Amino acid sequence: MTSRGRNPSVSGPKIAVIIPACNEERAIGKVLRALPRERLAQVIVVDNGSTDHTGAVAESLGARVVQEARRGYGYACLAGLAALREADVVVFLDGDYSDFPEQLPELVSPILAGQADFVMGSRLRGRREPGAMMPQAYLGNLVLAALMRVLFGFPYTDLGPFRAIRYDRLLELGMSERTFGWTAEMQIKALSRGLLVKEVPVRYRPRIGRSKVSGTISGTIKAAACIFSTIARLYVTEQFGSRGGVGRAA
Repeated sequence: MTSRGRNPSVSGPKIAVIIPACNEERAIGKVLRALPRERLAQVIVVDNGSTDHTGAVAESLGARVVQEARRGYGYACLAGLAALREADVVVFLDGDYSDFPEQLPELVSPILAGQADFVMGSRLRGRREPGAMMPQAYLGNLVLAALMRVLFGFPYTDLGPFRAIRYDRLLELGMSERTFGWTAEMQIKALSRGLLVKEVPVRYRPRIGRSKVSGTISGTIKAAACIFSTIARLYVTEQFGSRGGVGRAA
């Protein structure tokens, strides 16, 4: 992996990883070291307004670091996409070491085999270590995933950050959410645009450091309200607009 985050020695499908990170100096190195780097064409870390050395640590380990000063998960993901070049599959995961980067092959394999366009990693179906999800985060995911099942008819169980998607199909989604609604937007638009969707269990552990969202009740409520608003808005625009196909389970 070069200092610009590219691995020219990779042959076959080009897999790119985008990691939004804000003040993850203690964790980002562990995330990058755990990635199966020999299989990856690009690794992009989006420094989302950090006040610590997150970007410097990531760059020292060969990742390409993109700066996005506007705080927000969607802002960071969009900045990473804007920096992306020549990808076949894009993988998103968090920079706090709560996901298991070693499971990346499990997410991309169905896509490379032509069995899915979009693969969601479900923490609720997988094995969670004690304390990995705060009770408010667990409950919020249950409720919001259930709402999407009711409104859109697909058996999502989670809105987790660890996910893989074909790059060309991702571009078709026209992603626009700037904050917490990003994950729900992708899941809903994948269905309305007719993508073949698969959900796989993933492991989850306590993050390094305190969560900016689920670390407090108020942060969780704010995030849940934003995601609920996104789901409600997309139910109107995607279900009743002329958006083409209907996604299906892989």
